Amino acid sequence: MPTARLTRVVSFSAAHRYFRPEWSASRNAEVFGRCAREHGHGHNYRCYVTVAGPVAEDTGMLMDLAELDAILHEEVHQPLDHRHLNHDVPEFAPGRQIPTAEALAVYLWRRVASRLPDGVRLHSVRVQEDSDLYAEYHGEA
Repeated sequence: MPTARLTRVVSFSAAHRYFRPEWSASRNAEVFGRCAREHGHGHNYRCYVTVAGPVAEDTGMLMDLAELDAILHEEVHQPLDHRHLNHDVPEFAPGRQIPTAEALAVYLWRRVASRLPDGVRLHSVRVQEDSDLYAEYHGEA
């Protein structure tokens, strides 16, 4: 049975701020620049989720697209769309992880990978903040 990869793109809008609460305002500004501003800033994100697995002979698919869409709605869109990541997502609360594109890709990997059906594996999660910046995670430690 041939193996294929399938990518679905999910869009969401969210705000975030880069800062360490234990640092001074000047240290945060020095390290994070404009991203450290008090009220944060927003992006229209695009999240590319690529799954891999054998192509079933009877359906020609590696997984039911409706099932993948439901997983992505629950694990990407619902918790992140129209949210302030620092305030609404516990993993990115002040003093915890900074909600960079890299951290979002790892966060989403953990949420999506555990939901896939048997025989289907997560190949990559790409989080694109804007037209010229994205982070990609492949499950590495």
